[in-house]
Amino acid sequence: MSGDEAKKHILYDKDIREPLFFFLEERYGKVRILEEKRTGRARADVVMVTSDVLYGIEIKSDADTYARLGGQVKNYDQYYDRNIIVAGTSHVAHVKDHVPEWWGIITVEPDENGEVDFYILREPDRNPGVKGGRKITIFWRTELNHLLEKNRLPKYREKSKKFVQDKLLERVPGEILWPQAYEELFERDYNTIAEEIEDFRRKRRKLSARSNGQKG
Repeated sequence: MSGDEAKKHILYDKDIREPLFFFLEERYGKVRILEEKRTGRARADVVMVTSDVLYGIEIKSDADTYARLGGQVKNYDQYYDRNIIVAGTSHVAHVKDHVPEWWGIITVEPDENGEVDFYILREPDRNPGVKGGRKITIFWRTELNHLLEKNRLPKYREKSKKFVQDKLLERVPGEILWPQAYEELFERDYNTIAEEIEDFRRKRRKLSARSNGQKG
């Protein structure tokens, strides 16, 4: 593929993802990649976990527009410590105008051999708008239970997930809580979560039945 042909070649989301993950692993070392993570009213294309930072990553391929990016940026900025936009060649000239200055920018383009190359246009900086109350909603109830146990807090079996989230934020300093929480994401196993959730619900039903029996 010649240089001119490479510039004309359109990269779609599916062309970018797998090479991007390899690039991120090479650049950041030990990471856990979670795809299509629902956060609030939007869906993060990629969530990248390191030992001390939670990254939100939005992919804008050559086939995408900026139409929804404003709302996506607001959503990402509530949930993630740092954010990155991965932009196709067609967006390079204007991408800086569409994301805040603390967002990192990675550009992606095909080389002359048809492979995908990534370039750091701007490193991500600390996101000033991240909200602990939003970020903690990313974690499953079983993961929250592990955090309670690690910090020697009551199990709160009969309490809501929201109650547990608030209690962890209230009782555990952020410099302790978040590294522990990110380690939970490293260990997240989608193959066993259904079983763990059902086990938790079963125990909760038993406790509720026992409590109602005592009241009667």
